[in-house]
Amino acid sequence: MLNSSTDIRFLKGVGARRAEYLSDMGIDTVGALLRFFPRRYEDFGKIKNIRDLISGEFVCIKGRITSDIREHYIRKNMTLFKFAVSDLSGYINITIFNNKYLAARLHIGSEYLFLGKVTLDGFGFNMSSPEIRETSFEGIVPVYRASSNMSSTAIEKLVRTALSSAELQEILPESVRTGNNLTDLSEAIQNIHFPKSREALDRAKKYFVFEELFALSTSLMLLKGKKKSSASAVLSHNYTDEFYKTLKFEPTSAQRRAVAECLCDMASGRVMNRLIEGDVGSGKTLVAAALMYNTAKCGYQSVLMAPTEILAEQHFNSLSELFEGSDIECVLITGSMKKREKTAAIQKLISSEAQIAVGTHAVLSDNVEFGNLALVITDEQHRFGVNQRAALSLKGKNAHTLVMSATPIPRTLGLIIYGDLDISILDEYPRGRGKIESYVVTSELRPRVYKYIKKHLNEGRQGYIVCPMVEESEQMAGIKSAEEYFDDISTGEFKDYKVGLLHGKMKSADKDAVMRDFKDGRIQLLVCTTVIEVGIDVPNAAIMVIENAERFGLAGLHQLRGRIGRGKYASTCIFVSDFDKGTAGERLSVMKNTSDGFKIAEEDLRLRGPGDFLGQRQHGLPDLKIADLYADNDILKLASMAAANLLEHDPKLKSKENAKLREAVIEMYKRLNEN
Repeated sequence: MLNSSTDIRFLKGVGARRAEYLSDMGIDTVGALLRFFPRRYEDFGKIKNIRDLISGEFVCIKGRITSDIREHYIRKNMTLFKFAVSDLSGYINITIFNNKYLAARLHIGSEYLFLGKVTLDGFGFNMSSPEIRETSFEGIVPVYRASSNMSSTAIEKLVRTALSSAELQEILPESVRTGNNLTDLSEAIQNIHFPKSREALDRAKKYFVFEELFALSTSLMLLKGKKKSSASAVLSHNYTDEFYKTLKFEPTSAQRRAVAECLCDMASGRVMNRLIEGDVGSGKTLVAAALMYNTAKCGYQSVLMAPTEILAEQHFNSLSELFEGSDIECVLITGSMKKREKTAAIQKLISSEAQIAVGTHAVLSDNVEFGNLALVITDEQHRFGVNQRAALSLKGKNAHTLVMSATPIPRTLGLIIYGDLDISILDEYPRGRGKIESYVVTSELRPRVYKYIKKHLNEGRQGYIVCPMVEESEQMAGIKSAEEYFDDISTGEFKDYKVGLLHGKMKSADKDAVMRDFKDGRIQLLVCTTVIEVGIDVPNAAIMVIENAERFGLAGLHQLRGRIGRGKYASTCIFVSDFDKGTAGERLSVMKNTSDGFKIAEEDLRLRGPGDFLGQRQHGLPDLKIADLYADNDILKLASMAAANLLEHDPKLKSKENAKLREAVIEMYKRLNEN
């Protein structure tokens, strides 16, 4: 008897060559084949009479071939096979393209099932290139992801063989399965491939969706538990009130709550691994500053790593200003610093004369050492790889870790995506931020848009024009590149204004120079690409125009819009697009009507689907085979609750009942570590 770990070569019908083809598709074992789920299904069970057909519908008919199968040679590489089919209620003409093998298997007088799209012309009903099956296949038939060497039908035959000869073991403990009203594995595996009915297929899907999300939830909860090691630095005293008294403004309740949650972690004796997730402009830097203040007052050091030099400088200046008058010293470490300056800064860290280091990836250099590092903070965490964040943490011994993200994730997904981190959410804006009005216009109104931009610039404000592409060579019809756009307006409509250009293909030093000129007011209008998505604060920037806005995702549009409205001035964001229908129009309508990043993230997920929304590799989430993190949210909640309950009773999955689950969790660990 075969089992799930049996090499696919030992399955009847699989030779050495087929095994190689299957391996290329990720199928190396019998178990992998049985978990190679159909990508869709064709329903040969709902049969319609020919006389009741409607042109344009996709249906299944059962009929007998009533004419010869006529071969028509059209041109090289194009041969048609035509014949008539009747079901006693009427006739339909069937056409097969370039499939001599299929035509040879069909016989006049025999009855078959035909599944396809119906058309109507002066000669009656037609069906071109239908799926054709023997009548014994009446029901729901699987369609598998095929390759050039393995057709869906070939895979289907192998799956039937495997189902009749393999014995599989449940991954889900019986208590979990029965507690969540799930069918058993035997019935689920049969009906996921060859469902007896739509209801049976739904039960099978629920089983495997739950199983996958349960294994993922369990893996992430175990991963979070592993990271709860003992901390070398325990903050035994809380200096937060002292810090708040030094501020010239009142922190939001969300900021206060996040600081309290972090300090609770840092005083617990366990290493903090926490994510601060806040919308654009929600005040994450203040939370980081409060933690660094407490860390310094307790005799330890902190480091904050930012993705760009100019953002690192902004953090350094902000923190230096916040801590002015205290005995806390900050140093800056970037790649472009002179060697003498960098060496002096590093010496202050080694001797603990400086309590805080702010820098770019330059802080990862081997020669950057600390006397007593206890807190590691990464800003815009998605801009750094896992290895970079880990390397920074190793600068201290069991240091506390805080990662900050301005990319809102729907609350329902936070547990899964950041399963190895505790999460604090900043869902309020600090007082004094300018309001942002948003509008969607077509390109016909561009002259009025330009006039509106000039109004802001004449009042002393600054603005952005964002383009989706960098160079003319990348152009698509109707879309100007940033370079072409800059050339046009700087010598034309805005020739009397100081216009700058910024895009991702520029050298880092040139990018930083442009951003400094913009921040200092030497540039009034900046033509740019999404390179400004993670940028510095320019409180004077009050107008943004995003060209071809339909080409950006909702999250990207929201991040871009967050570059304005960072000062006291009322601001305006204008989305220019000639695509105001369908999904594109729906997305831009969302941007016009809400500025809540979390609501926008929910809509982005709904409209784009989890694969595109998450950028799963970026978030470290493994590809899911059958579960959909949005559509299956209710099952995700049940699976997470079940995983938490199970681990409470068997935290290391040592019991015999959980042996197969332990194997699945180890496999999921591998997939998590690959991302």
